[in-house]
Amino acid sequence: MTKNSIGREAPLPLVTTQQQGNKLVIAAASPAARALGINPGMAATQARALVPELDLRPADPQRDRAALRDLALRAARRWCPIVALSGEDGLFLDISGTAHLFGGEARMARGIVRLLARAGFTARLAVADTPGAAWALARYAPQICEPAAHFDAIAPLPTAALRLEERAIDLLKRLGVDTVGQLAALPRAPLARRFGGALIARLDQATGRLPEPLDPIIPPEAIVVAQRFAEPIATADAIEHWLRDLMPRLVTALAQAGQGARAIELVADRIDGVPQRLRIGLARPTRDATHLLRLTLRRIEEIAPGYGIDALTLHVRRADPLGAQAFTETLEDRAPDLAPLIDTLANRIGPDHLWRTTPHESDVPERSVLAVAPLDPPARAITKLKADDVRQLDRSPDVHPWHPRWPRPVRLLRRPELLDNVLAELPDQPPRRFTWRGTTHRVVRADGPERITGEWWKRATERHSVRDYFRVEDDVGERFWLFRRGDGERSESGDLAWFMHGSFG
Repeated sequence: MTKNSIGREAPLPLVTTQQQGNKLVIAAASPAARALGINPGMAATQARALVPELDLRPADPQRDRAALRDLALRAARRWCPIVALSGEDGLFLDISGTAHLFGGEARMARGIVRLLARAGFTARLAVADTPGAAWALARYAPQICEPAAHFDAIAPLPTAALRLEERAIDLLKRLGVDTVGQLAALPRAPLARRFGGALIARLDQATGRLPEPLDPIIPPEAIVVAQRFAEPIATADAIEHWLRDLMPRLVTALAQAGQGARAIELVADRIDGVPQRLRIGLARPTRDATHLLRLTLRRIEEIAPGYGIDALTLHVRRADPLGAQAFTETLEDRAPDLAPLIDTLANRIGPDHLWRTTPHESDVPERSVLAVAPLDPPARAITKLKADDVRQLDRSPDVHPWHPRWPRPVRLLRRPELLDNVLAELPDQPPRRFTWRGTTHRVVRADGPERITGEWWKRATERHSVRDYFRVEDDVGERFWLFRRGDGERSESGDLAWFMHGSFG
């Protein structure tokens, strides 16, 4: 981190890297990194030499493509029906029939850039008569072209704006052809003989002589099943009866789409125009009609029918891919499936109250435990090391972070709480008396200290910090886990304040 002009810490220039053969190169660079002369394609060693304080992170092309596809789906739902991917970093939007709905091309373009900026995207946008011209302008000269003026706009651009291969671009440079206008002025027959039909096709697509059909991203249709009634219904038995008919139809629609429901919503349309909504969340994708029906019927009393309900609708609000599930019959003992139990509890008390703990590699107690979703898979097992790996020299057995050698309290406070009126001898004696949350406790038994030092390799401020932990029992049998900040000898190790961190039992 570096300091900016007003004293705040500014983020380091960020770049992502990818492996190309035996060389690590820059895949993408943030605006701050580009301002320092670091561009995609540069060797990572050269970039590090130019800017030592560089935040290097591995590129993830698969997630990038997924994020671009998700952005295309949002654009198709919001701006225009025809949206196609353009390479690894762009989108084609056919706004020929929708621009007037947003106040014209210029106003629509400004709105798109503004909305993308709110979502964290830096966009370069161009509007032209052809996809090829729009691609070239967006990357080399962002602008909004007047109708039939796209060729004049792309003529001064380099030949790379036509999406040509690197070999063709290099050969054109050796021939003295640097711009699209120079290339278009050359005779077509010699160009076709020397470069093939690909170059002529790209030129014609950019100028509009040759059509360039787009392969649009089609948003998936929402899965909905509904039932309307000739006469309104108002009883729980009637609602249950029709839910037993609707739920199998919903599961059939999910199976046909290859999806599993993660969240469904029941909407009961009352005759007074006030709909009743009941949302059901699921821990994992499922098409189990019995389970879905059971979860819905348990909350049927939340529906207020009023003067009557004239329609029931089941919406799939969230779904994940779920393929065909094979049925295997085995005599082996199998771990029970906790998903139905998790679904029942989550829909009764709320999903925010369900979690499980998992160990995390950290010496500081409050950082050594993480809360994860109840059904998250366990951490991957350590892979077997190769014979020539230097880590083979470590013969010490792996010790679990929750080993009994280091007893930890059943209840660990999220943040240590400061103790008052502490009476203790220095440098390494437990407290004799302390006050916590307004109650005074007198210690009759204690064990410790267990010294835990700060993680200086993660935070420079913890280079000299020390905590001395004690397990203590008061005169009424309550057992606590508390610590003193500092070793009692060096002032830089802590201010000798005492804190409560947990309780046993």
